[in-house]
Formats: sequence, C-alpha cells, structure tokens
Amino acid sequence: MGTNFAVLPDMSTPLSSPANSGLVSSVDAAAAVSASSGPALRHGRFEDAQALFTGSLFVSITMMLFAQAGLLTGSTAGIAFLLHYVTGLPFGATFFVINIPFYWFAWKRMGAEFTIKTFVSVAMLALMADVGPRFIHIDYLNPLYAAVAGGLLMGSGCLFLARHHSSLGGATIVSLYLQDRYGIRAGKVQMMIDCTVVLLALAVVPLERVAYSVLAAVIMSMFLWISHRPGRYQGN
Repeated sequence: MGTNFAVLPDMSTPLSSPANSGLVSSVDAAAAVSASSGPALRHGRFEDAQALFTGSLFVSITMMLFAQAGLLTGSTAGIAFLLHYVTGLPFGATFFVINIPFYWFAWKRMGAEFTIKTFVSVAMLALMADVGPRFIHIDYLNPLYAAVAGGLLMGSGCLFLARHHSSLGGATIVSLYLQDRYGIRAGKVQMMIDCTVVLLALAVVPLERVAYSVLAAVIMSMFLWISHRPGRYQGN
C-alpha cells in the first residue's frame, strides 16, 4: 500500500539507449492513463461523518462570530438571522424550520443521499449554533476580523460538506445543483444570492454592519469559487 515501484533498466543496455527510453516512456504513459481513468475513491461512512461534523462546526463558529459582531450572512441562514434580530427567536430552530421546503427540491434534483446528509448537517448546525454560546464567550470582536475570519471559516465548512455530497440547505442546494447540472460555478451563484439577502437587511441592520456582512459573503463565495471547481475533486 502506497509503495512506488520503479522500472529497473536492463544492466546490459545503456541507460540512454532508445530501447530503455521507449520502455520507460511506455510505462509512464500507462501509469498516467491508469491514474486519470481509474474510478474515483468513495468516502467511507466515518469520513462522511467527520466531514459533516467538521463542516457544521466551522459554520456554527462563524454564526457565533457574526452574532457577536452584529453581522449577517446570506441564504436561509441570513433570513434566520434577520428573524433572530427582529423577534428574538433562537437562530438554530428558525434556521432549521426555514430549510424544510428546500429538502423537497434537494430530494427531487440531487437525490436521497444528498438530501439526508443535508438534513443531518442542518440539524447539527442548528444545535451547535444554539448550544455553542454556552462554551464560547468573546468579550470584544472587531467586525472586520469577524467578516474575514467568518467568511473563510464558512467557506471551508461549506467546502467540506460539498465534497462529501452535502450542504447547509437554502441557496447552497441551488448553487450546487446549478454547478453539477450546468457547470455554473457554485461560488458565483452563492455570491449573488448571499449579497442580495444581506442587502435586504438594510432596513434592520446599520449600514456599516451590512457592509461588513457583504465583505464576509464575498470572501466566502470567492473561497468557494476558487476551491470548488467541477471535476477537480474526485471523491464521492
């Protein structure tokens, strides 16, 4: 396992001879074709479990950073944040309920496996976001730092989930579907949706906080745009 086998030349033939050059070239070409055409390695259940947990944890930390700094995010999480700010309803429960209609779309367009994993991921995020503040308390947090760190953390979490055939519902389901079906970059779609949702919050959230929220959405979407390209990652 993991051992590299070298092709040893015939000691009776010079290393630079055409015979050996052809042999080595043929073996290298065959190995390259085999590596490129071989079936993608499938993720095991433990790999899926740790990726879904880690991705949900990263995003839940982002939600706590945003809540502390008074920032917003896009998609259904952004709508849940708005309702949380306006009504005081718990973010986790609100986020879970809002995502329920999107499961139907995911089941029809993305399949049962994706839908079940997404349901689990959303449930874990909702729980972690509500329970997390009992374990983490930040006395001071600069909103610019929250926007940059939160955008990268959220992008990393969403990337973990996407590579293990899951998402956090809402616009992420739509963006991943458009990438898989039509080749449109998920990050590009995510950026447009997230920025639109965040801008709608101008009536509730101060302009400065909305600007930081837009920055976070752009950072997260650019991270996904660069890192999650069709065909680059072959795991299933």
